[in-house]
Amino acid sequence: MNKLPNLKEILIDTFSKLIEQFSTFTSNFISAIVILLIGWIIAKTASIVIKNVLSRVGIDKIGDKIKDIEAIKKFNLDFKLSNIVAWIVYVFIMLFLSVSAADKLGVPAISNMFLMLVNFIPKVIVAGVMTLIGLFLSDLARNFVVALCKSFNIASGKLIGMGIFFFLLFITVILALGQAGINTALLESSFNIIVGGMVLAFSIGYGFASKEILLNILSSFYSKNKFVEGQIIEILDVKGKILKIDNTSIVLETEGGQTIFPLKVLQSEKVTLFN
Repeated sequence: MNKLPNLKEILIDTFSKLIEQFSTFTSNFISAIVILLIGWIIAKTASIVIKNVLSRVGIDKIGDKIKDIEAIKKFNLDFKLSNIVAWIVYVFIMLFLSVSAADKLGVPAISNMFLMLVNFIPKVIVAGVMTLIGLFLSDLARNFVVALCKSFNIASGKLIGMGIFFFLLFITVILALGQAGINTALLESSFNIIVGGMVLAFSIGYGFASKEILLNILSSFYSKNKFVEGQIIEILDVKGKILKIDNTSIVLETEGGQTIFPLKVLQSEKVTLFN
């Protein structure tokens, strides 16, 4: 005959296991809280020290230069790089110690999530540095293009420069996202299509609009060695002394004042040289 189980022993055994599990959980929970508390103290102290050190070495001046970039200035951003770096250090330390705290609690899912974030932060930092460098290089290229267009008297120099700025910045952002481990294949394909269409449309439109300017610029290369300031010439029945020759025009001083001709007339019209 089967012997019935002793109910008292079952209850005592079950209760003992519950007490043991609760005791283990309580101990692990307290350990996790202690780890997080110590981590918070370390993270807070480290962030304050790093913030003060970076402020003294002048890293915030880089942030001021970023705010002075024309494309960024309109957003009225107010930030300090020392605060951002200190916050990143604080978050990184807290996440790193949260992995240990989650291990103490025996929750692998939470531990793996924190570990994934810890591994992701360095990639984000590298991507941020790449974006920062790209921002400065894009602005440098914009200023160069604007100055170049101004020297050749090309209209819409600021518009062209701004287009160059966003073009280079977008390429930098794509590279930074790729460094962070984000798939940018679709973004790159869309960008190539958009840029190709814009370049084609801009080339056709600006080619027609700047035809006269380009003709004058080309004429300047052929005429620089033939005509100099101070010479007396006659163009289209207008006689005068050359006051100035730039990349697109020539200025004559006549009896009635000053007359300005586009440089292309030096190639397309008869020019009489008197001295």
